[in-house]
Amino acid sequence: MTGPLGQLEPDEFLRDYWQKEPLLIRQAFADFSPELGIDDIAGLACEELAEARLVSGSFPRHDWQLEYGPFDEARLQALPDTGWTLLVQDVEKHYPPLAGLVDRFDFLPRWRIDDLMVSVAAPGGSVGPHVDQYDVFLLQAAGHRRWQIAATCDPQLRSGTELNVLESFEPEQEWTLGPGDMLYLPPGVAHHGVAIDTAMTWSIGMRAPSSADLLQALGEWLAAHRDEGRRYADPDLASTNSRSEIDAATVQRFSELAGAATRGADFDTFLGTFLSRYRLPHEPLGPPEPTLADDLGRALAAGSTLRHNPWSRLLWTRSADTAMLFAAGAVFSCSESFAATVCEPRSLAERGTELAAGHGELLCDLVNGGHLYLEAPP
Repeated sequence: MTGPLGQLEPDEFLRDYWQKEPLLIRQAFADFSPELGIDDIAGLACEELAEARLVSGSFPRHDWQLEYGPFDEARLQALPDTGWTLLVQDVEKHYPPLAGLVDRFDFLPRWRIDDLMVSVAAPGGSVGPHVDQYDVFLLQAAGHRRWQIAATCDPQLRSGTELNVLESFEPEQEWTLGPGDMLYLPPGVAHHGVAIDTAMTWSIGMRAPSSADLLQALGEWLAAHRDEGRRYADPDLASTNSRSEIDAATVQRFSELAGAATRGADFDTFLGTFLSRYRLPHEPLGPPEPTLADDLGRALAAGSTLRHNPWSRLLWTRSADTAMLFAAGAVFSCSESFAATVCEPRSLAERGTELAAGHGELLCDLVNGGHLYLEAPP
């Protein structure tokens, strides 16, 4: 499979387009044939663990309706011939072979990629014009969709709906995408997609934590991993005639207290735990019975393969004399070579037996924590 940037080199894309300009790539994936069809996505939307939504309505009528899954099969079979969109999040986690498609975007940091969302739409189906605050690659998997975009727009949202639909939208550019075509959109670009026929779009979305996300998580991490720290103090307090005023000196003391809370914190460790957990929809689950190092070694020698659990995220950082491995918020100390190998699915699969010989207990911790699993030989 070629792609995903066509004739464009990754360095060129990152320099000229990433978080800067939209980019249409015709036949980013030439002769693209999706591994899951429309019926597969509809079936997944009926599963209990799937995060699914059904949107109907159109712009500019603004007759929007939103339903949340899981859905009954009868509900989906009763849908009209036009005017609806079914969306399912985290499809690559429900169907792990699709991780290979996501891995085609390996010019981006692994922690940056959020999920593969699939939308299935009847002719005229849309979720309305809107603005995302993250990067997204919109790959047309089946059928045709017309995309309109605008770099500037009125940010006013339509009231009376849970959807973040723009009240008004004036397109500046327009394209129709067919199977294998892909549109990249940086944050802040208004866009409106409408299915021309029965269509399926695969959206590879990026993660962009806000400062509020970061500070909230940092506060929780500090509270859990450190003592309560300094308390507010004001030995330089002066008398005042306005006891209800929060004066400038008080504001400054609290500002210094907040800064002191983060000084001395192991920010690398916090960031690894935060990024390896952020927006994971479910906690990874380990095997019913704990795996022992000897059992793991025998299974690998017999042809089993170690794989990543798609519901976990593995990252690592360097430290002074070792490395820290992060798996869905859990932290493990290990060598740089071990961390780098375990975090790359292909390297892990190829070198599992070698890793088990020297790091069997640590591999068992990752398996028993639900971050890795053993795939039996075919």
